[in-house]
Amino acid sequence: MRIRKGDRVVVRNGKYKGQRSEVIRAMPAEGKVVLEGVNVAKRHAKPTRNTMQGGIIDKFMPVPVSSVSVICKSCGEPTRIGMTVDEQGRKLRICRKCEGEL
Repeated sequence: MRIRKGDRVVVRNGKYKGQRSEVIRAMPAEGKVVLEGVNVAKRHAKPTRNTMQGGIIDKFMPVPVSSVSVICKSCGEPTRIGMTVDEQGRKLRICRKCEGEL
């Protein structure tokens, strides 16, 4: 999975199609990502010692990684991610459209 925490992405299909967001958490084992403000579920929480206040809490639920595209920092468009190796032997993620570094 080439999408990482902190990437800006756009949702490509489903209820939140077209919405731009930031990746809060990447779960490569499940093939899912958690996005800020997307796929929100309401959870009812009882008051505990940790959380004195009970009530309804908004929880961001995972979205399949196949339904999001990374937004390139240089060209600002949704793109696919390519990989390349630099002079020091490090792997870099690049934009397939403008070939800029992500």
